[in-house]
Amino acid sequence: MLLSMSQKELNRVDVIRDVCEKRLTQTNASKLLNLTRRQIQRLVNQYRCNGAAGLVSLRRGLPSNRRFSPEFKLNALNIIKDKYADFGPTFANEKLLEKHNIKLSAETLRHWMIDEGLWESRAKSKPKIYQPRYRRECLGELIQIDGSHHDWFEGRAEKCCLLVFIDDATGRLMTLLFTEVESTYDYMNATRQYIEQHGKPVAFYSDKHSVFKINKKAPLSGNQMTEYGRALYELNIELICANSSQAKGRVERANKTLQDRLIKEMRLAGINSMEQANAWMPIFIEDFNHRFARAPHDLKDVHRPLQEGLDELDDIFARQKTRKVSKALTLQYDKVVYLIESSSATDRLIGKNVMVYDYPDGTVSIKHCGNALPYQVFDKLRQVNQAEVVDNKRLGAALAVAKRSQEERSETLERTRSSKNFSRTAQKKARQVNPVLLNPQAPDKQ
Repeated sequence: MLLSMSQKELNRVDVIRDVCEKRLTQTNASKLLNLTRRQIQRLVNQYRCNGAAGLVSLRRGLPSNRRFSPEFKLNALNIIKDKYADFGPTFANEKLLEKHNIKLSAETLRHWMIDEGLWESRAKSKPKIYQPRYRRECLGELIQIDGSHHDWFEGRAEKCCLLVFIDDATGRLMTLLFTEVESTYDYMNATRQYIEQHGKPVAFYSDKHSVFKINKKAPLSGNQMTEYGRALYELNIELICANSSQAKGRVERANKTLQDRLIKEMRLAGINSMEQANAWMPIFIEDFNHRFARAPHDLKDVHRPLQEGLDELDDIFARQKTRKVSKALTLQYDKVVYLIESSSATDRLIGKNVMVYDYPDGTVSIKHCGNALPYQVFDKLRQVNQAEVVDNKRLGAALAVAKRSQEERSETLERTRSSKNFSRTAQKKARQVNPVLLNPQAPDKQ
């Protein structure tokens, strides 16, 4: 026969056996077990009658005498189902005490809610193990990039983002650029600044921000590459996305260091704006690298020289979209209709695709096979005088629909960009946004 005994009961068996075999007195046994002599006599009598089984607690397997009654439990659960079904155990326990004067522990309520299916136990997941890796061997082999949002100016200016480019092999800061947001245009500007100063690295190492990676599980159509990824592809630079922040720990630790040292350095230098900081940044980078950079394992610099010209770089770091020319020599891009000027060369482009270049400074260019096409802008929001079309019966219904649509829109004629496009904060900051977008009546800019 198998007995289920606790460690406390197992210890009692040896002591009570010695008492029954006259090897130990009941007085000494009471001191060993911290019991009274009368309790020892009861245990001895039970052992003589039933053996070791007589020392097992008779309450084992039975409900506790201090348990809540079934009616009390049912009442509490009914209240939770009616009023606090989406509450957690701790919050629900607080409301039961405040609103219904029902007092019990949060842990007891948690078990009740789990049994009733009102709460799911949160199993603690095992922490992931991130093993360290060696640095790359050469300067320019792998450049870690990231954006750090912080109150960099300690209230002297608005909160902003610092784009950080750091070399993996040496820990050298390669480029630092303050921007208002972490957008595609901002990364393009920082990358152009980097390659013009250092050349083209082998690869950039980033996180899975939407600037670098299309995060939709199954994009329906179109190019499976972001605009920033497309620009790096044209420059023959590899873009690698890390699976975790620990994988690009060098730039993450650099952000933490910069949030300490850079802030204090700018305070001492009296810098109070992003423009001042960006102009002063080469001085800080040189001092930082002198203090913290280390020599690479291989002294070879694998940066490649920049062969692209300025105009070619302008096109690479612009937003590029393909549009088809209609029979009327028009195309639409970002809520604007562009009228291509008719000529013997442009007339042959009807039905063909052309490339629209949206530059970081806000200007737009339309090209075919690298040749710029002259165009004018047609303002879609321009109001139409009804007297001019009153005799055209075919447009009456269309104009009625357009009128109702215009009444629902804002009274201002200021054009808004498409919400599907990426952030244009960099364009607005440059104060060179396409004038058509700011003033529809302004002359067209070629």
